[in-house]
Amino acid sequence: MTTEAETAETTDRFPIRIGRRSRWFVRVLFGAAPETAYAELDGDLAIRFGRFHIATAVANLASWRIEGPWLWITAIGVRRSFRHGDVSFAGSPHGGVRIDFHERVPSGRLKVPAVYVGADDLEGFAAALAARGIPGVDARKARVE
Repeated sequence: MTTEAETAETTDRFPIRIGRRSRWFVRVLFGAAPETAYAELDGDLAIRFGRFHIATAVANLASWRIEGPWLWITAIGVRRSFRHGDVSFAGSPHGGVRIDFHERVPSGRLKVPAVYVGADDLEGFAAALAARGIPGVDARKARVE
């Protein structure tokens, strides 16, 4: 016989790294602080960066890819790529996990094909995605080899 605790799905929370030099900037412009900047993973993926958020079912996650580091000016905040339409949530240029979706996810008036999450623990976040059956690669290692 299984207990309720055994059948409940665990929720993993991954803080989004906010760099010392970017703290004031991301708090003022985006409302992001350590307590309001994270990705949560259970049956859904929910990402919050201050006043901004996006969520979708884990079943909608197609793949992940660790990338970075990036230039500070191109990494910090909530950003949308004009070319591809992906969105990033980052408080530091140390890198991020790109997550591609099977179907675009609504975010405000936009439909987003992918999201970058500047998680503090990139490898841990990627491992949690992999543990849920989502395939991926660490592109930083591919460049070195």
